[in-house]
Amino acid sequence: MSKFCIIGSGISGATIANLLSKKHTVVLFDKARGPGGRASFKRLKGKIGFDHGTQYFSPKTKEFKKFTNTLIKKKILKIWRGKHIFLNTKKKENKKHLKIIGKNGNNDISKYLLKNINCNYQTELKRISYKKKLWHLLFCDGKTRIFENIILTCPFPQLKKLSKRFINDTFLNKPIKMDANITTMIALKKNKKVISSYFFEDPVLGWAGNENSKKRFKSNYDLWTLQSTFNWANKLINKNKENKKKNSKIMIEKFFKLSNTKKTKVYFSLNHGWKYSSNSKPFRIKSYWDSKKKLGVCADWFVGPRLEAGWISANDLFKKISK
Repeated sequence: MSKFCIIGSGISGATIANLLSKKHTVVLFDKARGPGGRASFKRLKGKIGFDHGTQYFSPKTKEFKKFTNTLIKKKILKIWRGKHIFLNTKKKENKKHLKIIGKNGNNDISKYLLKNINCNYQTELKRISYKKKLWHLLFCDGKTRIFENIILTCPFPQLKKLSKRFINDTFLNKPIKMDANITTMIALKKNKKVISSYFFEDPVLGWAGNENSKKRFKSNYDLWTLQSTFNWANKLINKNKENKKKNSKIMIEKFFKLSNTKKTKVYFSLNHGWKYSSNSKPFRIKSYWDSKKKLGVCADWFVGPRLEAGWISANDLFKKISK
């Protein structure tokens, strides 16, 4: 029986799994097809694909900066250079912040951290129960697995549903609403003028990133990742699957108009809705650990909306477990 079970392979799950694996046996489960969580890479063919979640990392803390610098030296991460156009007059652009990306995709951090971990993908957790000081986990495949310790890294609404019977802490009762995001991925005719990204001031479209400019692959098309604003997505996310063509069309039209890109044929488009994208209001704690029940929680929503927040939360939980 493995000592620790980790649910989720995003930055929080990958970080805590890596830290714990140095002294304990660890098994990780994720309902997705591969690692990364909201830093997933949508692969089309070979190395060609889209960062359809987290777009890049700009470290704010000394600790995370040191971590990412190490991965840059190891050629896991690299700096995304090019022409980044900031059109939002309501916010100030911090030009000192580097845009750091994965060498092959923004899930490269999770891949690196999980390379020696027993990972089980396409395995969704359905229910947990606590019996005789052991955790019994029922998965959607009908199998029950038993562990001494469990670490949950899922979005807040999913965490509450799974663990409200077992967590006695005020953070679980906080009225939190995680923001949504709708992403549209498109392929256009190649443009000689190469722009790396746009940051817009618009009620619908917030961001557009040129995947070709990340220099991971060669393509006959210009591949763009378009991401909505939180406010727009919050209103539409529950019916995005039904209205994905309509929502994508609105975003594509906005992109041509706002970026002054010549309207051309869209060779294909893909739509992905992130119902629980991020939480902009931090909690009073960075993570949660119950040393008696051996139940832990770490996730970016404890600390803030950035990917770095998930890394900070996982390191905080590891310190609590190690005491």
